Amino acid sequence: MPGRSEGFPPAAQQGSAEGGYRPGYEIAAERILEYIVRARLEPGDRLPTEKDLAEAVGMSRTIVREALKILSALGRISVQMGRGIYVAEPEAALWRESLVHFLPTDLGQVEEIFEFRRFVETKTVELAAQRATPAQVKALRDAAQLTLDAAAEGDLEAFNRADEKFHGAIGDASSNMFLSASVDSVQRLQRQISVIGLAGVAGGSTVVAAQQHAAIATAIGSGDEQQAVALMIEHIDTTLAQFKQEMHTRMFSADGTK
Repeated sequence: MPGRSEGFPPAAQQGSAEGGYRPGYEIAAERILEYIVRARLEPGDRLPTEKDLAEAVGMSRTIVREALKILSALGRISVQMGRGIYVAEPEAALWRESLVHFLPTDLGQVEEIFEFRRFVETKTVELAAQRATPAQVKALRDAAQLTLDAAAEGDLEAFNRADEKFHGAIGDASSNMFLSASVDSVQRLQRQISVIGLAGVAGGSTVVAAQQHAAIATAIGSGDEQQAVALMIEHIDTTLAQFKQEMHTRMFSADGTK
């Protein structure tokens, strides 16, 4: 964890980038958030006492107390009387409502997920083609190979795990934590479609999907943004069409009209 005022100047008040005045509590709030990030604290983790936190960020206890009030009101920390100060669980966490109310057997909602996935992942793959490091490209190719291996063996569970790993690797390569989080959340919802909506049966050819993964990884590795985007659109549209066909078949059979 960061030590006493590590990386922080001692001034209680500073000018902004434009030369204007910044209140001490504003600076303290910023430093506390930086402390949380540097210490890799997660929701529910306990922060130091007010006194120790003031020492850690190089500010007075009075200013830190005011900063904690602001951060508490913003939902970033939770001050619990008699217990301490904790990193708060966001009240409006990204995707919480969608995760709670999503019905994986509702074709309309499934189409909405893929509509959003198409929007998010085309930008994500474009940025990945621009920004991917050699190590990230290797991770992508390794994940794509895992999907190829699983598809060849007919191991759907292994394929699904590798598929999530592949798309997560694209999110990482985009170097945008918000896009990466969105991709991860979409994958979690798609996992529900596979397990519940399709009852663990492949919604199409895993071999085709794995081949598309390999082609996308190659495009990202070569920095070909347009090709990467075009391949991702094809991949998502193909997956949606396969899912819809399988779900229609299951609904048709359930109605006893087949």
